[in-house]
Amino acid sequence: MTNVTRLRHVLPMSLDINAAVNALDKAIADAVDDAKETGLPQGLVVGLLHGHAHAQTHQMVTESP
Repeated sequence: MTNVTRLRHVLPMSLDINAAVNALDKAIADAVDDAKETGLPQGLVVGLLHGHAHAQTHQMVTESP
């Protein structure tokens, strides 16, 4: 896992990274809010988010640099 960056070791983060993190966070929050408004069951929202998190974690630990 040499391609994994620990953010706490690189603090302070650059303004570009900070902006990207904030944009991602807002996009996720907005998507969850939209899903709730359309009546998606909360368990489905959580399941989808968990599935994507699992898939990204798997990709991160199995790809070689």
